[in-house]
Amino acid sequence: MLIAVVVAFLNEQEYLPRLLASIARQTRPPDELLLVDDGSTDASPELAATFAHDLPYARFLTRPTRPPQRDRLAQAYELLAFQWATEHLIVPYDVIGKLDADIELTPEVFAAVEGHLEADPRLGLTGPYLSVVGPDGRPHREHCPPNHIRGATKFYRRRCYEDISPIAARLGWDTLDEVKARMHGWRTASFAMPDGDPLHLRPTGVHDGVLRSYRRRGLAAYLYGAHPLHVLLGAARRLREPPVGLAAGNYLLGWSGATLRRPPRADDEVRAFIRDEQLGRLRNVVLRRRAG
Repeated sequence: MLIAVVVAFLNEQEYLPRLLASIARQTRPPDELLLVDDGSTDASPELAATFAHDLPYARFLTRPTRPPQRDRLAQAYELLAFQWATEHLIVPYDVIGKLDADIELTPEVFAAVEGHLEADPRLGLTGPYLSVVGPDGRPHREHCPPNHIRGATKFYRRRCYEDISPIAARLGWDTLDEVKARMHGWRTASFAMPDGDPLHLRPTGVHDGVLRSYRRRGLAAYLYGAHPLHVLLGAARRLREPPVGLAAGNYLLGWSGATLRRPPRADDEVRAFIRDEQLGRLRNVVLRRRAG
């Protein structure tokens, strides 16, 4: 099984060295690694180029210059950079991984990905759970449903990736890709690493403000078609997240603002599938509680 990995980055000189060092420590190295600069103005391109020069499986690429954007995540430029990079792979890969630059892998991640995919032929999309270091100095696992894979560490079986392509470059793409995979009959699942979760060195979406990140998540829920009840329950869960009260409020603000503006959304078929899944999970929770 040949594994190709893409790391697209923008101004990540603070975190990129830790990711690269953790890739070098993998007990099962990738068969091809593309390090893609997406317009950095710091030292991260030099760091990536030096790393790639020293390893036979690594290459450094620079993506063509594009106009600066106010919100790179909202425009899904990380996905566009990944898709651009896949067209430059040389190895006839069986698995393609997308890694963000702000993570630190444990040494067995690539081996574990290979093992899980070989053990389950219907597993089309997978990746490890992630933890973030909390105020107490200890790692705490980020919230992630079992059939969801964090956008920072996604590994696609090639046939699954081809089935779901093209993935629309819009906010919420990292939910839409796995939904489309399940619509095509693939299984999607995260897995735990026996030696501990890889670390997310920067919590999801907070590089440009915590409250903005919650509004962005609410907008994403609208774009991929989350059921309103699921949105309300999601807001209730976020009531305990810091900043207390504001996190949930901004999540709802992002969703409700989108319902008024009505930006382009996922296809009707995809939204219906998502809502059926969400309502099915909620029914199962109610039934288990009644049975208990």
